[in-house]
Amino acid sequence: MKKILIILLATTMVLAPVACTQNTPAPTSEQPSEQPSEQPELEEGGYESLEPVVLIGADNAGVGAAAQLYGELITKRVSEITGGKLTIDYFPNSQLGNDQELQAQMLAGDIDFVIAQTAQTVSFVPEVAIFDLPMVFAKYDAATIDYALNKSEFTEKINEAYKAKNMYCLHFLQGGTFRETTSNKNISTIDDFNGLKIRTMENKNHMAFWQLMGAAPTPLAWSEVYVSLQQGLVDAQENATDTCIGANLQEVQDYLIMTHHILYCNQFLISAEKFDSLDPMYQDALQQAVDEAAVEIEAKLAEIDVTNKQKLIDGGMKLVEFDASFIEQVLTKAQGVYDSIGAEIGQEYVDSLLKALEK
Repeated sequence: MKKILIILLATTMVLAPVACTQNTPAPTSEQPSEQPSEQPELEEGGYESLEPVVLIGADNAGVGAAAQLYGELITKRVSEITGGKLTIDYFPNSQLGNDQELQAQMLAGDIDFVIAQTAQTVSFVPEVAIFDLPMVFAKYDAATIDYALNKSEFTEKINEAYKAKNMYCLHFLQGGTFRETTSNKNISTIDDFNGLKIRTMENKNHMAFWQLMGAAPTPLAWSEVYVSLQQGLVDAQENATDTCIGANLQEVQDYLIMTHHILYCNQFLISAEKFDSLDPMYQDALQQAVDEAAVEIEAKLAEIDVTNKQKLIDGGMKLVEFDASFIEQVLTKAQGVYDSIGAEIGQEYVDSLLKALEK
């Protein structure tokens, strides 16, 4: 009896796998086999699963200016974030051309991104003329301006204008500092701007502003400014203090005049076609690098501005400052620029920015 039970048990163990095999159809190409529910799904690969990509970036900034510092820090951060899979070949200090040339190269696909101030973007994106409104930011601190430019409904509105011209602005970099004026003519009142021969960028709104101030604006390439000031071809120029220091303007200018007329703001502009072609992981990594670098650079911009201002003074320049009434005096003289920009790009852009600044 014991032997019979052993034989029956053995037979059952042999036949069980056969029965299971016969009752379960084999997977076919039309019917893929399913993973058991208790096993986790395979995770997507990280950056190591992506093909390496190299971006080419450039700026037209002076040596040591905010745009150069920003671009070089982004280059470092994006490589760290992606483990060297997304890298940047960065060319600062006009190595590849001036702002307009760089932006034209970006749109032509010869380079991928540009860090540039807003004035010369107007030729490509007319709505960026909103940044040419004289004194529009002068009364606000860096946090308020950052909200208006990077986090508000105005941000969405202006980004649509960039997108229509095949570019994206990933961040507006600023620290509540401004373009100031240097001169070999003493400026103590608003009337002293009359007849001042001042170098400007190739921007019709900047030129219109200085004309309304009574000055004589003269567009010049940045590479020509030092010699032109030295030889007296122009009396003055306007730029951020880091740019003035980078060009050693204290050697050829007598006065540092705190006009605060235009926000010192740099944009990170990238070809929309190039950005859209990147793997979403690379897009996120680049945005992360841009944002993290901005936090680090913006925290230093006010301090850098103070330091550079002191360097210019120590180099022999006399500081000229105005009281709060100067802003209103300038706004009265410059109203024509507000009217012309509002008519050209749409008053809704002006209203949207002013609303964002007051929120």
